[in-house]
Amino acid sequence: MFATTLGAEWQLLLAACSAVPHSEKSGPLHSLLRQPVRWQSLFALADYHGVQPILFQALQSFKEAVPPAEMQALEQSSQINVHKSLLLARELIRIVDHLSSLRLQVMPYKGLALAELIYHDIALRQSGDIDLLIHADDFPYIRDAVRELGYIPQTHFSEAEERAYLKSGYECAFDGAAGRNLLEVQWAILPRFYAVDFDMNVLFDRAVTVTVAGHAMKTPSPADLLLVLAVHAAKHAWSRLVWLCDIARLMSISDLPWDWIESQARSLGIVRIVCVSMLLANRLLGAAMPAKGEKLTAADSASLLLAQEIQTRITPDAAMDVESVAYFRLMMRLRERPADRVRFLQRLIFTPGPGEWNAVRLPQPLFPLYRLVRFSRLAARLIHT
Repeated sequence: MFATTLGAEWQLLLAACSAVPHSEKSGPLHSLLRQPVRWQSLFALADYHGVQPILFQALQSFKEAVPPAEMQALEQSSQINVHKSLLLARELIRIVDHLSSLRLQVMPYKGLALAELIYHDIALRQSGDIDLLIHADDFPYIRDAVRELGYIPQTHFSEAEERAYLKSGYECAFDGAAGRNLLEVQWAILPRFYAVDFDMNVLFDRAVTVTVAGHAMKTPSPADLLLVLAVHAAKHAWSRLVWLCDIARLMSISDLPWDWIESQARSLGIVRIVCVSMLLANRLLGAAMPAKGEKLTAADSASLLLAQEIQTRITPDAAMDVESVAYFRLMMRLRERPADRVRFLQRLIFTPGPGEWNAVRLPQPLFPLYRLVRFSRLAARLIHT
């Protein structure tokens, strides 16, 4: 298993990403660097988990313990990330300015805005793409507006499919001149079947201002981000360390309104998801558990068991198949309210999407029958599992 064969490298990566300050003369990172290290395996592991910049920053204080050639290779990777971050920053500003000129409200989150807000450096978070939160009603206008900038949607829907997808889906990816999947616009945090229904209007109302490459723009508040990033990590079964690094950073903010966070988590039915996220950040990265977190986890023994179980899966070879029965069982176990589990199951079974529309072509008057297509496709998958 990956965690066994790369145990030393995994522990070193966790130490490098730790929320506990590094010391040049003491601490786990210094101790681990005195042992044999398979550097290429470590770098590959850091890349998979999206934490190469954090690893490079941590190792800069221990250069004498890292072979010069390996340190140079890591520095080159870091410089590539800097250049990509600057490219994305330029594109993000271009997109936001264009949409703002058309009076279309958008809000960057994750990516560069998140890096600036909680790391205070866009180069400290490994760059991927540009993520924008939007209002669902604005999607047709935003789709046409970014097309003017050279962004082409990866998926093309009929009018009926688009209306349905804006209710059941949550994002649309666009290809740009600089690469595929460069821009993602989201009108929801999760697909509808997950049964976690954030109020996007309220997220926009509570937004804070962050400066990306000298350009002011709105992004979700830290308190909202803790909830949003927890459910995003849960959706992917916490399979990448960078998401826990983000959550650990948020947990360290001294004035987070924990009573409000608990209230919102209860309203959304995601207390257990938030607890598991905080427990993983605490156990793997040493993030200090807030008093509210201690209270919530103590009241929900299932979150402790789930965190222990998930902790063994945060490795490339143990990643969970998000189309598997085991994955959907996990998603149900992560909900503390029986009613949410029922809603999740009902929506999962009867909410059609692009897979159904592509599998069977029905005329528009028969569009409601796609629910039956969805049910039959899921049943067939279960039979062959």
